[in-house]
Amino acid sequence: MMATYSDQRKRIHPHKFTMWVALGSIVMMFAGLTSAYVVKRNQSNWLEFDLPIVFWYSTAAILASSLSIYLAGQAFNAREMRRYRLLMSVTVVLGLVFTALQLVGFSHIGENGIKLIGTNSNPAASFLAVLTGVHILHVLGGVVALVIMYIRAYTAKQKTYSSISLEIVSTYWHFVDVLWIYLFIFFHVVQV
Repeated sequence: MMATYSDQRKRIHPHKFTMWVALGSIVMMFAGLTSAYVVKRNQSNWLEFDLPIVFWYSTAAILASSLSIYLAGQAFNAREMRRYRLLMSVTVVLGLVFTALQLVGFSHIGENGIKLIGTNSNPAASFLAVLTGVHILHVLGGVVALVIMYIRAYTAKQKTYSSISLEIVSTYWHFVDVLWIYLFIFFHVVQV
């Protein structure tokens, strides 16, 4: 029996399906890491410390980047390519700003005498480094995808307006945004 056009339209695109499976595995990884954090927190050598204020700024940057990629999607759908390119640029820059601010935050922690990893490090700081470090890697992966989308916006020979790639990258970008908000709240509620 042949599938009709309406049946095919109801199916999820294979790339979207793959992305959702990947996001599910990322959720499971962070659930495991935050669960281990909660268990480890009850040990006697756990050091509590406040997160540097710069983590608030990085949170604002990633929230703004989520807005900019949303607006980029609207511009793409409206065929406003100039605005789309500008907003994709803004999203890339904000992703890099987020990463830079995270690294500044780690620097502040180190300046306060708290060693993040290695000999004489504290488990609290090490968990913070692992959780946020893995998140930063996911953000940088998203930045690479955004740069590819940006380059394609300028170099595409054919002007096809399939939004599948943008939808996938945008969903992933919103995901890393929500993931950071989860981690940020987690660190403030559970206390580093």
